[in-house]
Amino acid sequence: MKHAKSYFLYSLISLFSFSLFAQQKNVEFTKENFKEQKAEWKKAVSDIKDGDKFYNEGPLKYKFAIEYYLSANKLNPNNALLNFKIGNCYIYGQNQAKSLHFFEKANQLDPNVSPMIHYMFGWSHHFNLHFDKAIQEYETFKKTLTPKKDQERIIDVNKKIKECGYGKELVKHPVRVFIDDLGEEINTKYPEYAPVISADESVLMLTSRRPNTVGGEIAEEDQQYYEDIYISRKVNGKWSAAANMGKPVNTERHDATIALSPDGQKLYIYNDDNGDGNIYECDQKGDVWSKPDRMNKHVNSPSHESSACLSPDGKTIYLITDRTDLNGLGGHDVYVSHQNKKGKWMDPVNLGPIINTEYDEESGYMHPDGKTFYFASKGHTSMGGFDIFRTSVENGKWATPENIGYPLNTPGDDLDFVLSASGKHGYYSSFNEHGFGEKDIYIVTFLGPEKPVMLNTEDNLIASLAQPVKQIIIEPKVAVTTAKTTILKGVISDALSQKPLEAEIDLIDNTKNEVLATFMSNAKSGKYLVSLPSGKNYGIAVRKTDYLFHSENFDLPADAAYQEVVKDIHLKNIAVGSKIVLRNIFFDFDKFTLRPESTAELERLIKLLMDVPSMRIELSGHTDSKGSAVYNQKLSENRAKAVVEYLVQHGIDGKRLEYKGFGMDQPMADNKTDEGRQLNRRTEFKILSK
Repeated sequence: MKHAKSYFLYSLISLFSFSLFAQQKNVEFTKENFKEQKAEWKKAVSDIKDGDKFYNEGPLKYKFAIEYYLSANKLNPNNALLNFKIGNCYIYGQNQAKSLHFFEKANQLDPNVSPMIHYMFGWSHHFNLHFDKAIQEYETFKKTLTPKKDQERIIDVNKKIKECGYGKELVKHPVRVFIDDLGEEINTKYPEYAPVISADESVLMLTSRRPNTVGGEIAEEDQQYYEDIYISRKVNGKWSAAANMGKPVNTERHDATIALSPDGQKLYIYNDDNGDGNIYECDQKGDVWSKPDRMNKHVNSPSHESSACLSPDGKTIYLITDRTDLNGLGGHDVYVSHQNKKGKWMDPVNLGPIINTEYDEESGYMHPDGKTFYFASKGHTSMGGFDIFRTSVENGKWATPENIGYPLNTPGDDLDFVLSASGKHGYYSSFNEHGFGEKDIYIVTFLGPEKPVMLNTEDNLIASLAQPVKQIIIEPKVAVTTAKTTILKGVISDALSQKPLEAEIDLIDNTKNEVLATFMSNAKSGKYLVSLPSGKNYGIAVRKTDYLFHSENFDLPADAAYQEVVKDIHLKNIAVGSKIVLRNIFFDFDKFTLRPESTAELERLIKLLMDVPSMRIELSGHTDSKGSAVYNQKLSENRAKAVVEYLVQHGIDGKRLEYKGFGMDQPMADNKTDEGRQLNRRTEFKILSK
């Protein structure tokens, strides 16, 4: 019995080995091999010929070849060359992970099917996060190369081996996030990508290639509809259906999103004019968008400008171009250009080797905090293709870029990442075989102490490349460092009629008495939004002809955490009896000496008095309830008098000015709180006559 059992086991092993060998036999598409399937064979041969027409045109047409190849593969899944071509179609498309099965089969059937088989097999393992196997295949491929003849290929393979090393470390320590598809209101079966958002996440714009493109035409180069820009707004916490922005923003050619100002009222787009690629800008006036205007020659050039983004104050632009006349380090680099005093852009300057590499950099995004910069790069510590990196700038010095981690980054191309002002949500595009289409827009939620981590890569993460984790893993809570910026937003309106107003908003650095930027509220809705990076004392001045200006003060220490302040501003007509609080008049503690930070506010008051030369005003000082009534009355009177004296010294007739001290007698708020007492300590003026 023992020998019989051994013989039986040996027979099974032999049968299995024979069966495996039979499966690995390369079967050519010849008539002899398919005598009993003549009709099916003819169709398969025809499918391969049709597929080859697209395949031979290069990777852009591979997605059209694959449907023919897969049809032929159903009849004969054991042809090495066909499996190799299918693998190529997948790896140069969206679903790169699927290439593994076909390269593996091709290699089994014929290890000599192509000189590139081990490279492609390794690349496919790379996409599937099988880093050790990928390295093994890359090393095998390197042995087929010669240093003199294949130097560029050797450099490429060595880079991919390094990428695998970075990938192993990144996958060991995944970023704790939820990644969710934005759903059918935003995504379709067509490609959606390049999302841009307003700082408060109330506006989302994106690029899509849908049939309702303005021109309704298909691009010859890849047989897809031309790119158009779409817009969605968040209403009651939900995104509205993304709508084509129409003309004049969209044209009959390619139009793509690249950046949006924090207030959502200035859009930067990419247009491929004559194959060179240029940056355009357009403005929102009320609910109408202007025709895109090509930016000047210091931004655009005969080279390829692929992307750009602005600092929160709009005075610095970060430009990505492959210009060869500006000391580039390789491919597309990140450059910076500043506006001069006339508002014109200066010649861009390369950001240097800390940011730029010998490989391409792409899709830059400056966060509303004015310091944190995100960009995509094929260099640095990329785990493959483009990865998204984060860096920051302090006093003109850039920090070493940091990979933002897996699963946000994968061995594929990861670009076009933007982050909300709060730092809690990111948006980017990615392919997922369970998504709506070729590419979808996803929202990234960075997990913090408000919710425990429930990391389930099968349900919550874009992890089609990773092995699904069936169980839910509960991990300890960790703090998320929110962005150090304040968003000030609201509506500017007429104080009496409540009609929304278009007004100018000056953002002032009170310490330097410098206007940092000027914004406009929306002409139709009166809405405004200003981003205030932490670390400054800001003055906000709202101005409109025939109205008294309105001022606010924000002192934001460098360590101030993110906050969103809603402040509706009601402007008052220049009328007798109208009052305005001068929020940016400052005195030393318990004194009546004007501080230098008051200069900008005082200059605005001087301008108002010069613009209306017949106006007479009363300056009044007010205090909180701390201290005696007599002392406070005297202090407040001296402070009002100090303002009057400043105005007289700067050319205003003293006969037009009166001053009074009201001490603690006219509080604006409850003196029981610090906030209330701060509001009560103020200087204001009232129009006596005009």
